[in-house]
Amino acid sequence: MKILTCNSNLPLADAISKNLNINLVQAEVKRFADMEIFVEVKENVRGEDMFVIQSTCYPANDHLMELLVTLDALKRASAKRVTAVLPYFGYARQDRKSGPRTPISAKLVANLITSAGADRILTMDLHAGQIQGFFDIPTDNLVSGPVFIKDIKERNIDAPIVVVSPDVGGVVRARAIAKRINANLAIIDKRREKAGESEVMNIIGDVSNHHCILVDDIVDSGGTLCNAAVALIEAGGLSVDAYVTHGVLSGSAVSKIINSPLENLVTTDSIKATETVKLASNIRQLSIAPLLGEAIRRVHTESSVSSLFN
Repeated sequence: MKILTCNSNLPLADAISKNLNINLVQAEVKRFADMEIFVEVKENVRGEDMFVIQSTCYPANDHLMELLVTLDALKRASAKRVTAVLPYFGYARQDRKSGPRTPISAKLVANLITSAGADRILTMDLHAGQIQGFFDIPTDNLVSGPVFIKDIKERNIDAPIVVVSPDVGGVVRARAIAKRINANLAIIDKRREKAGESEVMNIIGDVSNHHCILVDDIVDSGGTLCNAAVALIEAGGLSVDAYVTHGVLSGSAVSKIINSPLENLVTTDSIKATETVKLASNIRQLSIAPLLGEAIRRVHTESSVSSLFN
């Protein structure tokens, strides 16, 4: 097999290649003067099992187009099989019609990736499980739970722990982690009573005198996470940490996190950390390179991927 990366997350791609002890394929991904994307693969890939690593994070449209053009280049170079490795799958939050005359962009992007030449998808913590069904090719959706669980256990937190889902939609994810660390589960029910008024947060479950661990898949603006942390402290929580797979952290999100009651925001490196994120005292990243590397190896050898999480 051979591994090629586009430009969205070079440090993660390098870590994956070192984990597998395989050099990255030499390729050139550049732009013409009018910003059109051009890709040239510098090595022979005929008959190879190819893996293309690219998160479709900010700037999402540029990184998505890089991926599509790279997939096309590999298929035209006669690669035997091409797997798109998407540590972060952008457009995933547009997974249904949210109102009249609105798109289901996640399905559109799935169609584009398939049409460009992907034979298989390897991704992590999709925003909604049904997005797997948007692809008409085999799709493996890895979970970050084992990485987070290992970190939580290594911290040896003294107080009783309660795992908290910041909304009803994330209960399955939070319950899975709570079960593995023998912790209780709580859920935050948020609702906006009137337009223009702040959200009211009701906590389902007992968090008083507990160390609270918020678990989610994406942190973007940071508003929901910070409001949840405030609500948990007001409800008697001793402290609050957050474990979130994809640290999008757009706009003023980092400053919100820094000034919030969150002691730590722990994300994976599915999205490359900006300098602002690196300098934040209460934000840190865990590497998913070993997990993705092992999943890539198993896909190549036709071994079980799901057994990684048993």
